[in-house]
Amino acid sequence: MNMRAVRLIAALLTAVTAFAASKTPKPKPAPLTADQRAAQALMRPMSLRDKVAQLVIVVSNGDVYSTKSPDYEKFRHWVADLRVGGIIVNNASQNGLVRNAEPHAMALFLNQMQRLAKTPLLVASDFERAASMRVTGGTRFPHSMAFGAADDLAATRYEGLVAAREARALGIHWIFAPVADVNNNPLNPIINLRSYGENPEKVSRHVAAFIEGAHSDPANRVLVTAKHFPGHGDTDVDSHLGLPRLEVPRERLDAMELKPFEAAIMRGVDSIMTAHMAVPALDPSGMPATVSRSVLTALLRDELKFNGLIVTDSMAMQGLSMLFDSGEGSVRAVIAGADVLLMPPDPDKAIRAVVGAVEDGRISRQRLEQSVVRVLTAKIALGLSSKKKLVNLDAISDVLDSPQAVERAQAVADHAVTLIRNDRDLLPLAASSRPCLIVVTELRISQFGQRTMQEFRRRVPNGRVVALDTSLPLAALEATAGDMTACSAIVAASFASVSADLKDVKPFLTALSMSPVPLVLLPFENPYLLTSIPNATAFVTTFSSSLPSEIAAVKALFGEIPITGHTPVTIPGFAQLGDGIQLPARAR
Repeated sequence: MNMRAVRLIAALLTAVTAFAASKTPKPKPAPLTADQRAAQALMRPMSLRDKVAQLVIVVSNGDVYSTKSPDYEKFRHWVADLRVGGIIVNNASQNGLVRNAEPHAMALFLNQMQRLAKTPLLVASDFERAASMRVTGGTRFPHSMAFGAADDLAATRYEGLVAAREARALGIHWIFAPVADVNNNPLNPIINLRSYGENPEKVSRHVAAFIEGAHSDPANRVLVTAKHFPGHGDTDVDSHLGLPRLEVPRERLDAMELKPFEAAIMRGVDSIMTAHMAVPALDPSGMPATVSRSVLTALLRDELKFNGLIVTDSMAMQGLSMLFDSGEGSVRAVIAGADVLLMPPDPDKAIRAVVGAVEDGRISRQRLEQSVVRVLTAKIALGLSSKKKLVNLDAISDVLDSPQAVERAQAVADHAVTLIRNDRDLLPLAASSRPCLIVVTELRISQFGQRTMQEFRRRVPNGRVVALDTSLPLAALEATAGDMTACSAIVAASFASVSADLKDVKPFLTALSMSPVPLVLLPFENPYLLTSIPNATAFVTTFSSSLPSEIAAVKALFGEIPITGHTPVTIPGFAQLGDGIQLPARAR
């Protein structure tokens, strides 16, 4: 065969291949659901500015204002003039104290806003511990790490169910929970107890269980969120204050950080919240994940096949706002793949900037409308019609803080108490032996520890009980504590967080641990505190500072309940993952 014939045959084969390829049908896009078709119809008459506004969630603390007040006018402007897509209910701060919303006042405020809204508002809140995290009167569940210590998936599922019921009773449709971060860094100042632990498989199981529970009651449908993508657990910078970096290879991300998010997607999670953190293995530019197309589109959308809502973490946090203002941060987040802009510091500026970016071609109209349809589809799926968007104020009290939920929350707290050390068989304590209690907390801005002191006094009416402020210098700590040599044992209950400044508290507790009186170290907020007070005679922790955990701790100290918890995190040098001394209840 000559060369000319060879070329002719090759050309024919190429033509045949091209023809066959042209005849191969392209995969058809999935047909639209009824809710998606309804969302497109709802979007069609909207102006460009109104479409962009649907992506914005503004912040409130749930207070009710006079219609003549500047605060009311601010919200009226956001809802009626800007036509924002929704509101998040967050904590208020008053005189340094974090204050939760009053449920009926909050519901009244939300009803006012819904009546002003042309398109029903999507209302969100961080119900990581059900409504009690943001609202007074909700069931006080322990932190997620306590659920990890108790390792009761049925309990986690039940918490999700209660969170959904309490949310809908209050007019909340979107729960920013569960936390899917794997807390494997003892210095993590912001995740810590909010995580189920450091084992990615265990965290994945609890994340899936919470989602299942929250989705289990069709009459109380809510959106559930896994956060903070791609994983905030192995960082030592608070993204509220700076930009954390996660310097690990992609293989580690696959084996650790991404697993709970994959489990959440498999369980049908409705939304995923981004983290303001740099992950060079995913985006070498060092940009926060919130504004990284490599993280939100290439990884989350294309690789992990997530089709739900992508919501930014608060855009007021320093991890993002130190780099970009409300406008540029919002534009970059939408380009990256975010659907919802949470709490931009200046909502007007954010909307103007995204509108301008669409008009300039920096953001395509198709890209914008993908997000708008997702938001509107969620509203339709939640049933936010003119009737269902308003809260029934008379029904709130029947849902919040039900006796069954209170009992189940206490059971989790009881089962989570974990004993790491018990030298000299110090625990359980005998009330008749006259133990003493020291509560270390930030007295000026916290009410933690009050129930611990009450429960302790009930059992040891004449025992010495002292509250110490973490801000006191060493000499003042020693003077306030006074002479404790007559105590049979000293229980040091600490409500100081991982990030708390304990420069004088640690030497004070260390000196107590070296005294002849045995010391029981009982941290509620920081389970890693033992590494700083290594000579404590006994070490017991609750993995939560919630009210049920305070009650559970005192019951466990005096042997009224068995101690059955297993630590869901490693305490370097003292306890491996899963450790826990099992101690039966004392016979009465």
